Parts: sequence; structure tokens; C-alpha cells
Amino acid sequence: MKVLILTSGRKGTAGHHLPLLLDSGCCEVVAVIYSQGQVANKWRHAWRKARKMIRIGPLGALNGIRMRGWFDVNGELGIKDVQQTCAERGVPFHETAAINTRRTEELFRESGGELGISLGNSYITPGIFNIPRLGMINIHHELLPAFQNAQSIIWQLYHGSDTTGFTIHAIDRRIDTGNILLQRAIPIKFGPTLPATITQTMAALIEASGEGLVHCLRHFPELAAQAKPQGRGTAYTTPSLWQFLRIKRNWKKLVKGKVQTAQPSRD
Repeated sequence: MKVLILTSGRKGTAGHHLPLLLDSGCCEVVAVIYSQGQVANKWRHAWRKARKMIRIGPLGALNGIRMRGWFDVNGELGIKDVQQTCAERGVPFHETAAINTRRTEELFRESGGELGISLGNSYITPGIFNIPRLGMINIHHELLPAFQNAQSIIWQLYHGSDTTGFTIHAIDRRIDTGNILLQRAIPIKFGPTLPATITQTMAALIEASGEGLVHCLRHFPELAAQAKPQGRGTAYTTPSLWQFLRIKRNWKKLVKGKVQTAQPSRD
């Protein structure tokens, strides 16, 4: 099967998963398309940013910026730039100004890809995801439909859960709502601090989703035929300051509980 990868990140998930796909022999990667993330409608973009700021508050927004580094596992996993991997492995690499542009459409059609794989992108329009004969799939590093549009791990902690996971789903007209092909849960890897917990678990998630993607492509006809609708879900955004404080409290409770469970019985 011929696949093409669309990514908005030069490292991260795309940088990690591309070598896995090339080494596995589960598919033929005919193109990697990198979106530079230019904003087409600056007024609409600014309005969305303002609405989000109102919703989560300025302190929530600043804290969200602070948390970004917690999810960066490029050093942890030794992830290389996708363009470098493409050059080394002979995979065509292209750049486009933004995801939903005429240039992206042209690159999709020219690639001859039968299935598109979205790794680390925002909203993709039907004009893009309907081009490949088999459509497009996306990896969401959380469990769907319970955590749609959610940043990994933190909202699980918000709800007092010690489990996270990933979902591979078909792309449809909304974000993280398409039929589920494959889903796997993994335990949160608790570290000495909340940032360490996020980083360690994010690294484990990316490794798990890479294996999951290879499995999905090897068994794509069966998994696509058996794909399940999500049903009603819950969408999330960056936590407000008060929500973040709850995340931190719950993390402490979970760590304390695991320490107590691990202690030998005195009986």
C-alpha cells in the first residue's frame, strides 16, 4: 500500500514514526509533506486565540506555554528531522505553506498515495482528506471519544486516572471524531515531578503509537472494515489555572497511592 504523510512538525511523532514505517516494510511511503503552518486568515486566527484566552484566562494561557516543553521528547527518543530521514532513505520530501491549500492538494494528487497519514496536524478539510483513495487516518495520543482534541495525559490526571493511551482513527469533517481503527491504553509512567511524569509518559505513548501504526497498516483492510463509530465524546482545550491546580493535586494523590501500594506489608 502506498502511503503519504502530512505533518506540521519536523520532528515529534512524524520524525519518530517515519523510520519505523520504512524499516517495517508494512507500506511504501511515497511522500512526506511538511506544512509550515502559515496562517491563511489572520483575523479568524486572532479571534480564536482571543476566545480561548477568555475561556482559560491569561494565567492558563501562560501556563499552557510553560507546559509545552514537557511534551517535547525529541531528545528523550533521539528523534531526527523528517527531512533528514527522507534524504537518507530516498523518500520525496515537500513543503507547503499551510495544510488546506491548493499546493497541498497538488502534492497529494501528484504523490499517488492511496492512504494519507496525519501526524501532528490541526484541522484538515475534506478537500484534502478525500484525495487519497482510502482517505486519511490520524493518530491521537489519547483515548477517544472521551478525550477529543485533548493534550495527552494531563486530562487523564485531571480526572484522577492513572492510564492514558492512543487512538488511530479515520479523519472526517470534525476534529478527532472519525471511526476508530485501533486503540490501546498504557499506564502513566509516574516520575519524581509532574513534568517528568508527562515527558516519560509521552515518550512511551509515541513508542506505543509507532508500533500501533505499523500494525494498523499491516492489517488495514480488516481494521478499516471493522472500524467503530465513536459515539458522543468530550472535547478539551488548554486547562485553566484552576484546572491545572487540580491536575497537580491529583498527580500528587496518585503518586502517594502508588508509593503506599509498593511498600511491603508489615503483617
